[in-house]
Order: sequence, then C-alpha cells, then structure tokens
Amino acid sequence: MPDESSGFDLPEPFLGWFASRGWRPRPHQLELLAETQAGRSMLLIAPTGAGKTLAGFLPSLTDLTARGKPKPGSADARSLHTLYVSPLKALAVDIERNLARPVEEMGLPVRIETRTGDTPQSKRARQRTDPPDILLTTPEQVSLLIANGHAERLFAGLRYVIFDELHSLIASKRGHLLSLALARLRRLAPGLRTIGLSATVADPEELQRWLVPQAPDSDELAGRITVTGGASPIITILETAERIPWSGHSARYAIPDVYQTIKDHRTTLIFVNTRSQAEMLFQELWRVNEDNLPIALHHGSLDAAQRRRVEAAMGRNELRAVVATSTLDLGIDWGDVDLVVHVGAPKGASRLAQRIGRANHRMDEPSRAILTPANRFEVLECQAAIDANYAGAQDTPSGGDGGLDVLAQHVLGMAAAAPFDADELFLEVTSASPYARIDRDTFDKVIDFVATGGYALKSYERYARIRKRADGLWRISNPQVAQQYRLNIGTIIEAPMLTVRMTSRKNGILSGRGGPPLGKVEEYFLETLSQGDTFLFSGKILRFEGIRENECLVSNAWDQDPKVPAYAGGKFPLSTYLAEGVRAMIADPSKWGALPDQVTDWLRMQQEVSQLPARDSLLIETFPRGERYYMVLYPFEGRVAHQTLGMLLTRRLERLGAQPLGFVATDYSLGVWALEDMGAMIKGKRLDLGLLFDEDMLGDDLDAWLNESWLLKRTFRACAVISGLIERRHPGKEKSGRQVTVSADLIYDVLRSHEPDHILLRATRADAAQGLLDIQRLGAMLKRIKGHIKHRALDRISPLAVPIMLEIGREPVAGEANESILAEAADDLLAEARNPR
Repeated sequence: MPDESSGFDLPEPFLGWFASRGWRPRPHQLELLAETQAGRSMLLIAPTGAGKTLAGFLPSLTDLTARGKPKPGSADARSLHTLYVSPLKALAVDIERNLARPVEEMGLPVRIETRTGDTPQSKRARQRTDPPDILLTTPEQVSLLIANGHAERLFAGLRYVIFDELHSLIASKRGHLLSLALARLRRLAPGLRTIGLSATVADPEELQRWLVPQAPDSDELAGRITVTGGASPIITILETAERIPWSGHSARYAIPDVYQTIKDHRTTLIFVNTRSQAEMLFQELWRVNEDNLPIALHHGSLDAAQRRRVEAAMGRNELRAVVATSTLDLGIDWGDVDLVVHVGAPKGASRLAQRIGRANHRMDEPSRAILTPANRFEVLECQAAIDANYAGAQDTPSGGDGGLDVLAQHVLGMAAAAPFDADELFLEVTSASPYARIDRDTFDKVIDFVATGGYALKSYERYARIRKRADGLWRISNPQVAQQYRLNIGTIIEAPMLTVRMTSRKNGILSGRGGPPLGKVEEYFLETLSQGDTFLFSGKILRFEGIRENECLVSNAWDQDPKVPAYAGGKFPLSTYLAEGVRAMIADPSKWGALPDQVTDWLRMQQEVSQLPARDSLLIETFPRGERYYMVLYPFEGRVAHQTLGMLLTRRLERLGAQPLGFVATDYSLGVWALEDMGAMIKGKRLDLGLLFDEDMLGDDLDAWLNESWLLKRTFRACAVISGLIERRHPGKEKSGRQVTVSADLIYDVLRSHEPDHILLRATRADAAQGLLDIQRLGAMLKRIKGHIKHRALDRISPLAVPIMLEIGREPVAGEANESILAEAADDLLAEARNPR
C-alpha cells in the first residue's frame, strides 16, 4: 500500500503496524472508518487491490481494540460483534487467513472464526453459545442463526455486518433471503451498521438502498464512497494461426496456444463458463502437458476437500495454472497470478472485470488477460467486452422484487426462532429493500400458505407448518417442523446430484467397498449411462459401474473418447449491454480493425451475399436447402430469449401452414426450418412479418405454450422446494430427484386445477418470465424492431447463417412434421454460400 496522507488518522497499534511496512492507510479506508464511527452504513466501491477488505474491517477492529477483551459471562462475551458475509465459502476461508495475520501481529484482543456448510456441527453448536468476536460466514448460515432460539442473545451486541462482493449477493433469491435476514438482525440489534464492499456495480443506488431499512413513501440510502484510479487492465484476444471454429463452445483449437501462455507466465488462472467446459479443458491441457506442469481443476461439483487442496496449493504458489468456473470469480487474493485466460466469451462486462481482477491483485499494477473465443461470433462478443471494460461499463443484473417462495421460507424460519406477530413481521419484512413494495394482502397469503399450504391443500395436515395461538401469535406446529426447516434452508436449487465414489475391479469383479469421493454429478445424466460407459469427471476418465443408494460407483478407465457430464448449471446469458455492442460492431465496418482477418473476411462475405444486421433492426434471411426451407434471424438477445422466441414463432408458423420442423437458438441467432417455403409465403403476402413478430405473441401464444410445456413444472419444483412445501432432506436421508419431481408435478396439477392464483403459482410465473424465458428482454426486442424488420430472400445459405446451420437438428418441434436434418460441414456450407447455383 503506497504512502498517502489524510486528515484523519488511525489510533495505535494500527498506525504502528502500517508504519512498520512503510505504508499509510488510504484515504478511502480512513473515510469509511470516520463515516461508520459517526453511525452511518456505507457502500465502498473500489477496484481490485485497493484494500476494500481491510477498509471494511477497520471499523470493527478499532472498535474491538478500544473495547478490550470482554469479561467471561458478560453480554459482550455472549454476543457477536461483527458478521462478515461472503457469497463463497472459499472467500470466507481466504479472508480468515489474511485477516488473522495483522490481528496477530498487532496483538489485538480479537477472536475470528469461520462458519460455512463445511464447518463441523460441533463447532457450529459451540459458536451459538460461545461466539467469536468476528464471524466469517455465508448467507445460508446467517438464516440458520437467526432462526435459532439463541438468536436474540447471540446478536444483541452486534455492531457491524460486512457484505463482501455485495453486487453478487443481491442479484438472486439468495440476496432476497439475505435481505430478510438483515431486516431481522436490525430488529435484534437496533444500532447495527452495515458495510457493503464491491468492485463492479452497475446501479450503486440499488446497493445503497439494500444496505439500510426502507420506510413507506421514502427512499433511504446508505452512504457511498467511490474509489477511482488504478491501473487499466491489459486485455487481448488470443492471437492464433489456427482456424477459429464456426460454432461450438469447446475451444479445442486453442489448446496449444493456451498451454504456451501457461508456460510463459508464473501462474495462470483459466476461467470457463460451465463445469463441463472446465473438465474438458483440464483434460486437454494435461494431454499436451509435455513439461508436466502442475495444473489443477476447481469447480463447484468437486469434493470440498479437493477444492481446499487446490486453494492451499495456489496460496503456496505451487501451481502454474488452475482451470476454474465461477467458484473462483470473487475476491480470492492470490497476488502471484499474473495472467487470466478466459476460454469462451465472458457473457457480461462486469463478469469479465471481476475475473480479470483475479490477476495481479494490486491496484497499481495492470491485470493482464487473454480472451479465447470458442467460435467466430464469440470473437465479436469478446471485442465488445474489451471495449466495455475500457469504457468502464458495468452490467451486473438487478436484484429485482423479492421472491414469494423465499418469503415463505423466511416466515417459517421466524416461527422456528420464536412465536411472531404478523403485523410486526410485516413491518420488518417491508423494511428489506426487495420487499419494500409488497402489499399486505400478498403477505397475508404467504402466511396462510405456510400455515395451511393454501386453499387447495389445507385438508392435508402435513402442510400445516405454523399455527395461530390464542394470543394471536404464530408458532411452529411441532418441533419437527423446525428441524426440517434447518435441514432444507437455502435458495440454491441445483439439479439432483449423486456422489461419485471411486471403486476398483479385481479380476473383473467390482470391489464391495467404495473408495474416496470425487464430487457430485447430476442424477439425470448418470441415469442415461449403462454399466461400462465412460465419462470425464474430476480430471479423470471414469468407467460407470452403477448406482448404489445415493452414490455413483466408478472405476478408472483409459478410453480416449469419454462421454462428458452434461451439467445443468453454469451457462450464463449474454448480457444486454454486450448484445448491443455486438450489433453495433457488425453494423459498422470501421470498427472491424481490431478483429482477426478470418472474422472480417466472413463479415465482408456476408455483405456481398446478403447484408449485415443493422443496429436497431432485425435481419431475417430465408433460403432453401435440400428439401427444407429455412428462416434465420439475428436478434443478438441471448440464448434464453431466442429459445422463447423460437417456441412462439413455431406455434405461429404452424397455424399459418408453414409446417415448421424445428428451431435452434444460440446467443446470437435463431434458425427455423420447415417444409413450406417461408420466403415464398412472405413474398406472396401469406406471411406478414410485422404480424408474425407482433408483441401480442407474449400474450395468448405465450400462455398457451406455457400451459402445454414442461417449463412451468420445472420452475414450480424449484419454488416448491425453496418455500418448504416439498422437503428434499430428512434426518439421515435425502429424497431422490425423481421423488421430488413426482411430488412437485402432482401438487402443480392440483393447484392449476383448483387454485390457479395460488401464491406458489404466482412465484412460478414470475420466475419463468424473468429467468427461463427472459420475457422482459424479448418484449423490449419486439418493441425495438417494430417497423424495422429487413427480409432478404436468398437462393442459398448466407455466410452469417453458417454457425446456426451447424446447430440445426438438435431441438425438434412437434407439428405436422417432426423430422430434423443433420448439420453439414462448415466448409461445405461456406462454399455453398460463396458460389451461386
């Protein structure tokens, strides 16, 4: 930390500790300390390496130092002083390590501990009665602590709550639950001050609002300190002599180049967007690792012990590279990482900035990053992301209104802590920013749902989880309800997983005892395997031996072409900001100078054969090929919005007699194929593009499709689990994914038939519209293109359509015809686009 002066200074022993290192505290660290000492809650926005974490803890450390060691049995000794909340378990562990050193060197009377899902139960139980001064934890553990009978004593002396990487905490249901927990903490500790820390923020006022209690007809904001400066990152797109693929997401073409960059740097952090990509890339790097460099793998499905070993090895600078997913996105302070390689497009400007910040974790030195696009459209996206980064643009998603299923979970947790008054709880809930606009009628319906399951389910005793006492307070129905609540807390719903356990074969016979666990894989994927099939996981090629209870037994295999786990999570949507950047770049040839020649040649060829998509209009191309007719459009609105559009378009085309066979969507384009010539239908005015893409498709067409599709059932299942209506875990056992799905489907059908306005169905529709369908974004696109649709009737495929044509055949749509065609080789398609018949 460089020497900087400030009008406000630290007390001893802090000044001495800074001086012993030749440092002075930065002005923003002292300003944050002064503001919090004056009683204000604060948001600190600062670039990576600016000392955000130390700034966040200085108010607590100075306060604890002035207080001294509490007397045994005193109120201070029985209460937490500071709660630090991190989105990642690894980040909490990393902070403990980094914070312990200055505390020890200054001899401060401060006890620091972590509490995560990996913490032993005995230690967690002890922390409730003998808490440390500072507890480093995760959102789920906060909810568990406030739902305990000890909560009032445990938090009575709470002075500070520090939220690290706040932007990533609030933008999900996890953030909704945490906001409700914060509202309860404010009631338990009225003098509480909050500190939010973040490097990437699109809407600072949303975070400022989240940090402080909201009141009716007012807009309360925490204070804000924004730190500017810091060295600009150095970001480039991979330079390669290899041919960039037309489609796909593997980026195998770049493996030799990525390996060379690892050799050229001390420590490289390689980010990908999905766990399956991480597995594949890790395996491919080891295949070319002639120098036997230490390269590791880190993602959320790996066993916790394996993740910790990788993190410890990174901390000791023993690794040359780590292939990682979002598990290492945030805050981990590894100063010796001198390069970030991002394989695949980043999908968001803020995500790229966050990941780049993991290299050279120092404010005054530039972070270095190389983006490695997996296909040609991703080259454009990578360049748009670089432009956005240098412009300082941010596109972190909004937290949105609080989920009703999350509120139901919180209501049950408050009943598990102590009987509550509905009027008081309503005031508490509406002080949380995501729930500030909820009306009393909706809140009462949530209470009724927790108490009875709702009108259609109230005759079933098992759904009566809380009861109203004679004095009007609500209590849990029985102690088992509280136990079940604690087992099932949280909002992270992943696909059902089975533990992958290594076993062995001797003389062709499977060993009866299982070996070490390797991690977890989605149950539905494993159910598609037959004994003897191979798949790639934990950096190994494994032979599937079978399923025993909740475990998948595997043995070592030596196949060269294994099946790869098809992970359900991890695919990020293309952000609206980057989508706009890609559209603008394609439409303006003067911006093509930064692109590789392969890509600019492709775009120029598109100009010659057809035309380029304009920035504020929609280009639609129609052409015949073989015995099929194609319509390809280029909205650049992300895969989710395109998939919804594809579903709705094929319904409309079916009604108009086009006989659609299917559609396929990517982040950039949408392709539909049919038996009828859609270009001729448009020319003959049997197909009106204005009407085809009218905004009313988000009305009756959307409702009809949703009622017929599996999508709402899938969404309802998640809402039912979060709300506690369906419990995944019971003492000593866990429901299989099949059991949960069957239960959810039965309840969904009952509610749709008998109580269509049920609170969970409302939550389901809201979730589907925002997440799985991206209705808001699709609606904005339909509005933007109204009157600005450009149709090109071609006699052959266009160059820009080559990537989507390589995807065709994967998503058939039911209708008069349901055949699909196989994708042709890219060279053949491009030759066809170039050469007239």
